[in-house]
Amino acid sequence: MSKKLSQVLEESGIPLDYQACGTAPEEMVDREVKREPVPRAKKLRDLYYQTLSSATNEFPYWYTRKYVELGNEVPVVRRALALKCAFSHLTPTIFPGELIVMGKAHYYRGSFPMPWLSEGYYMAKEDELYQAALDKGSASADEVSKFGAGGGNVTRNFGNVVSIAGKFGIRQEEVPALLKVARAWVGKSVDDLGHKYEQMVPGYDIKEAIMKAVVCMFDSGYTLPQGREVINYHYPLQYGFDGLITMAQQKRAQVAGRPDGDGLVGMNRLYNYQAVIHVLEGIQAWILNYAREARRLEAKEKDPVQKKEYHDIAECLEWIAHHPPRTFREAIQLCWTIHVAVLNEDAISGMSPGRLGQVLWPWFEQDIEAGRITEEEVLELLECQRVKFTCLDCFASMGVVGGVLSGNTFNNLSLGGLTADGAPACNRLEELIVEAGINCVTTQPTLTVLHDDKLPEPFLLKAMECVKTGTGYPAFINNRVAMEFLMNHYGLEGMNLEEARAIAIGGCLETSPCSWMPLILNGRRYLLPGGSGQPTSVGVHFISLPKVLELVLFDGVDLRTGLRVFPAHGKKMETYEELFEQVKAYFAQAVEVLSLTNNIQHDIWRKNNMAIFNSLLKPDCLDKGHLINELGYRYNATHNVETCGTVNLVNSLAALKKLVYEDQEVTLDEAREALRENFGFKTAAVVGSYSLTDQEKKEGVDQYDHIHYLCLAAPKYGNDDPHVDSILKEWEDWFCAMCYDYESLNARPYYACQISVSTHAPMGAVTLATPDGRLAGTTFADASMSAYPGTDRNGPYALFTSAICWDHSKSQNSQMNLKIHPSAIRGVEGARKLLELTRAYMRKGGFHIQYNVVDSRMLREAQRVPDQYRDLVVRVAGFTQYWVEIGKPIQDEVIARTEYEGV
Repeated sequence: MSKKLSQVLEESGIPLDYQACGTAPEEMVDREVKREPVPRAKKLRDLYYQTLSSATNEFPYWYTRKYVELGNEVPVVRRALALKCAFSHLTPTIFPGELIVMGKAHYYRGSFPMPWLSEGYYMAKEDELYQAALDKGSASADEVSKFGAGGGNVTRNFGNVVSIAGKFGIRQEEVPALLKVARAWVGKSVDDLGHKYEQMVPGYDIKEAIMKAVVCMFDSGYTLPQGREVINYHYPLQYGFDGLITMAQQKRAQVAGRPDGDGLVGMNRLYNYQAVIHVLEGIQAWILNYAREARRLEAKEKDPVQKKEYHDIAECLEWIAHHPPRTFREAIQLCWTIHVAVLNEDAISGMSPGRLGQVLWPWFEQDIEAGRITEEEVLELLECQRVKFTCLDCFASMGVVGGVLSGNTFNNLSLGGLTADGAPACNRLEELIVEAGINCVTTQPTLTVLHDDKLPEPFLLKAMECVKTGTGYPAFINNRVAMEFLMNHYGLEGMNLEEARAIAIGGCLETSPCSWMPLILNGRRYLLPGGSGQPTSVGVHFISLPKVLELVLFDGVDLRTGLRVFPAHGKKMETYEELFEQVKAYFAQAVEVLSLTNNIQHDIWRKNNMAIFNSLLKPDCLDKGHLINELGYRYNATHNVETCGTVNLVNSLAALKKLVYEDQEVTLDEAREALRENFGFKTAAVVGSYSLTDQEKKEGVDQYDHIHYLCLAAPKYGNDDPHVDSILKEWEDWFCAMCYDYESLNARPYYACQISVSTHAPMGAVTLATPDGRLAGTTFADASMSAYPGTDRNGPYALFTSAICWDHSKSQNSQMNLKIHPSAIRGVEGARKLLELTRAYMRKGGFHIQYNVVDSRMLREAQRVPDQYRDLVVRVAGFTQYWVEIGKPIQDEVIARTEYEGV
């Protein structure tokens, strides 16, 4: 019988222990803080648990029908009229007990494809369109991405339900209509046109090989071209939709026929304002359709309580369809409606509400003062809002939704931070938002505290209480470091200290440029923080750093596929410096070709699929008359280079430096052979587990044992070891600087982005064994500053010292995940210890930290009997997800993370 690595290590006297700083109790320990939502929110959440992710063809059908009909219209107006038609025809569905209504589709949990972006990937495999899509390198990511088979995921066909994109179910009778709509976009979608023109880039063959070898996870322009940004609710809250239409009409009259000194873009303002009017009218029709449905339900309802609720919903919708909100109830409904409308305009993940507690504060403050609402009623609305956010689904390919998002949509609600004049910005409404997160545990919206030493301790301790629920939120962002990044990167576009204080997080962990917008409510003046920048995490998506090292070691050839990815370098790499320089050279070559091809994809997107509603929401599009595609936003330097597997790269370089170049215990050829043969182990896919210690030895293959032992015993990141940390610093200094050598289609420099999301699973799945001792097919270390599981042996403070050996303000983000046993932070004193731990990392200069407070035994039990853990959530990367909906590679990685038994 094959031995597992854990047995081999035990026999070698070097057990790999996934516990640190103590020993876990013998009995499984549940999370300390467990509460229930209010009955209404509990009922709605329970309905979510019983609902499957469903796809509908309604929006794409009406959009495509109108778009085809308007073949000769000005492109931006053509798109606007198509959006208006689609919004106007969405079927309204109101579920009993809802206080906040409206959704992406008429299903409780649903979404829809956008074939004008990409029309092939969601087709059945036998369909000719899908076969055409498979010929593209970007489809390789779908093959190695995995969903969890539980919860609401529809991973296989059943009855008359067809599974598409590995997650959604669609009724069999809708499939022919879906195929017909998709065929209308063949050769016209952003994907098809982008693919056509990107082939004209010199070195395109390298790009295709990069995608087929999964050196890069996916393209940017046609997958999720918007998102990872902060929405701005200000204009509808201040002026209402009627007011915005009037403003657009007035602006249209002012600019018609006037080039404004620019005979090209200046003339576009007329068409842009006309497009804005059309889209706003479509959204008004959509809202009023829901109002009519509420009136219909009110008329037939017998229960007086439910009848009154339908009446109140209708009154609220009929008002906000035209006017600014008067009450907190109207304001929270309007913000939700705006949010969903933006999501329906484009394929988006990470469209974040930002500092929503500060945006809604004027109505909360005045309603509480006037006695129009109680805190208990506000809390009920906030808990219901959590369920609504969790019902949001993002329809994209299997590789994107499964391999990157793990089914999450990354709606990040920021808390705390500073006001425009530098005072603590937290308020009572934000405390209730945290309370709602404690009571009504859901995956959305995730919460993030913009940590500053000025924030009051009671607020921070309330946040720590929320962490103890085991949700993984709130995460903690270093407000000072984030502001430094904003001022450094966006300074040329006008970012200053006051504007930087408006910061919020978009998506997982993307530092997003925001602005203060003045609002007058009943004669009182407020400043609302809101997004003012283009989508982030666009550009070059997720380059696998361990894979780049692998290609360096094997002269540019991917042994898994046999593809030559990069031109042969032909170097013997007789010194460590030569090896490191070649890693940088291949990485730069990847960035070069991927930046060029993705610029083309995004250019096709902005020409044919420009954001209209999202544009008018943000400064300064409405004032200028220019949309996102014409750089109407205040901040446009938002393109980045994303990486995955930083810690495995650093550990691998450290091992090679020590074993091959310094101690000369192993030759480079011997190391290559051991890696090629996976140190004598079976692959993770064969074993069926993606955790290192579960890997199984091949019988009779022992010749690589000593090399493997040396690789595992080599210095590892996270232990305050200068040998490793100096390599991390050298890499980060170079990487963060080199991004500025590349130019986005907006003629702005790229920057570094360092988050894993879920890519460390599929990218690990296609990577050979690495010199740090990791075995083939197993998942990389998560995040970018988290230690590889079981290798951080000197406690969290040593890990912090390793992590901050470089300047985190030079990157848009970095990411640190810690797993802590619930018993380690029990009680009030435990919460204070957790707060001090967080403060320590922030004061050292760390950008981000978040916690999984869970007993690993519970996670193993949840793997064994998932049906008993439908409501279990864990923190994966910058997001929380239901355990049963996560693919097994990520589940195994979360279980394997070092569990701290004391802090």
